[in-house]
Amino acid sequence: MPMPNIIAIDGPAASGKTTLGQRLADELGYLFFDTGVMYRAITWSAIHHGIPLKDENKLTKLAQESEIDISPPTQKDGRISDIFVEGLDVTWKIREPEVDKNVSLVSSYRGVRKALSMQQRKIGLRGKVVMVGRDIGTVVLPEADMKIFLEASAEERARRRHLENLQRDEVLEKHQQKVEFQKILDSMIARDRFDSSRDIAPLKAAEDAIMINSDQKDAEEVLEIVKVMIFS
Repeated sequence: MPMPNIIAIDGPAASGKTTLGQRLADELGYLFFDTGVMYRAITWSAIHHGIPLKDENKLTKLAQESEIDISPPTQKDGRISDIFVEGLDVTWKIREPEVDKNVSLVSSYRGVRKALSMQQRKIGLRGKVVMVGRDIGTVVLPEADMKIFLEASAEERARRRHLENLQRDEVLEKHQQKVEFQKILDSMIARDRFDSSRDIAPLKAAEDAIMINSDQKDAEEVLEIVKVMIFS
């Protein structure tokens, strides 16, 4: 196949799409952009400013007016990138349990999605980008040259997230993010149900997406599958 200029990777939480996207972007020399951090940033900002999370109008206004900046990591603490909201480093703040619990609700609002999708689309259309999210191939960049939907069982995804937490023990203790496996699994199942059933941009694979199940596959194996498709 011709070298894809825009690659969209969608899938549920902890399916491995961020790791795949980052490694694939490194291989191709492309920009890696995890769009989910934008929704997390808005969710954190709303909580931080005491904005009711059920007030769609106020959250839409917040999304329209917020300055969110994403840049390569400047600290070696396990972060993939630096995330700033109005100049404040919120890289770890957006991973707090309260954000995890509410990001699906915030990202379900039409106004919020429209405001952030416009920013995401503008970046994606520059090309040479690997964009990761939940609705990239269906809503943000339906014209993407290559669309991948990465899936895995809830149990496998919870195991990965739990292991990830344990490996970042010091950081997680500092940011109070240590969570038991069962709580992670329960939260993941609830989020899958919400994301897949919401009216606005539900989590689903594009009709022309390549489906890859990452159960019992490590990150390198998944990357190799995609590389074969690109370079063969």
